[in-house]
Amino acid sequence: MAKTILGIGAHYDDCVFGIPGILLQAIRKNHRVVILSLIGDYSNWRPVKGRERALIDGTKRLCGDFGVEMKFLNFAEMSFDVEVEAKKRVAEAVAQIQPDVAFMLWPHDRHSDHEVASRLSSIALKHADRLIDESIPYRGPRQVYWYDNGPRHTIGFEPNTFVDVTDDWPRATEWLGRLMALARNTDYDPLRRDGAVRAKETLAKYRGATCGVEYAEALQSFNEYPQEIL
Repeated sequence: MAKTILGIGAHYDDCVFGIPGILLQAIRKNHRVVILSLIGDYSNWRPVKGRERALIDGTKRLCGDFGVEMKFLNFAEMSFDVEVEAKKRVAEAVAQIQPDVAFMLWPHDRHSDHEVASRLSSIALKHADRLIDESIPYRGPRQVYWYDNGPRHTIGFEPNTFVDVTDDWPRATEWLGRLMALARNTDYDPLRRDGAVRAKETLAKYRGATCGVEYAEALQSFNEYPQEIL
């Protein structure tokens, strides 16, 4: 049966950098894939000053082109925290999506918004039923994983789960490259690889070498899950 796969990030690009191969693999297997970005107000982010709406709308269109539903909450950078109202808003969004499998940012990070988003995600995925109106149906995801958001951000990440994304790697890099071009307000050129694409490729090659494939994405499972190995 088709599943609903949810990736949660703080920013528009967190999941597209962290787990693009996994999400595209899910699309290829006919699952529903949703990205929830907690920050949907970029009015205080100088690189897109005056283009905030274009970034949101363009990200939604681009993700849709790759088969992914992109949803935004209306938090602004550095303007939300782990408090009751924020917990409720994230919990309501998760309850509406009804994920079977969910991915969230690793909680230890050099970017404060990533740390707050990870904590809010964890609360919503585990305890949404205690935060939302009883009229909203809720069932928690069967599996939850933390993902690595790369060098200069993630701190102390030790994965215990690896996913071979080699078959989906070309589209993963195109997706990330197009998103970076959108954010920088430039034309996408596949021959001029953005710094984020180069960083992701280095990381995916390293994760692949760790588990014996060409490209991989690494996760840490929130709980231990039984695996069929024979």
